[in-house]
Amino acid sequence: MRAMPNVAVLVPAGGVGARLGRRTPKQFLRLAGTTILARTLAHFLRHPAVRVVVVAAPAEHLARTRRLVGRSRVEVVAGGATRQESVWNALQAAPIDAEVVLVHDAVRPFIDRRLIDAVVSAAAAHGAAICALPIAETVKRVRDGVVEATLDRSELWSVQTPQGFRSALLREAHEKARRDGVVGTDDATLVERLGHPVRVVPGLAGNVKITTPEDLRRARGRR
Repeated sequence: MRAMPNVAVLVPAGGVGARLGRRTPKQFLRLAGTTILARTLAHFLRHPAVRVVVVAAPAEHLARTRRLVGRSRVEVVAGGATRQESVWNALQAAPIDAEVVLVHDAVRPFIDRRLIDAVVSAAAAHGAAICALPIAETVKRVRDGVVEATLDRSELWSVQTPQGFRSALLREAHEKARRDGVVGTDDATLVERLGHPVRVVPGLAGNVKITTPEDLRRARGRR
């Protein structure tokens, strides 16, 4: 069995969580006796292949974030105006010799070791990998409140994080996007622009992103 590559993890946490309607950014809200961010980071800090975790935090909350993480394997940098800028800023602080770079949402605290292993292994073998789940509901394309078409859901997947990439590939994708003035909805989109295939591994139904007040209530109800 191939040894696990050395891994750097980038955690964009530069948002303020406006949809939650809280003054406190959502990554700092409490969940099961700790913050959402701390719970998310703990999964990666326990992983033996992870050399460093880089958190891109809101500029006005850098000191708070550093107090929260307080660990030698976590670096904190200022986030950007967009998620993509936050990932770029974090990427500049990642070790240049990291073989695989993972990007993971700060407010997805319910990942597990199996999922991390699967994404890392696929990224190391194929260059780029995401985790995703097939969409079960009927999906329609709507314009101005009117259905235009019903899409073939057999080809549609709901994408989660972590997403994993060989380090050089992710840097190339971000550099090209910056040159071209392109903003993607995720990092895999930028890699796809290079013409590089992105492998898909099964995600987790419980790997939810805490975005709305209802998400937070459900998360706090989990054991």
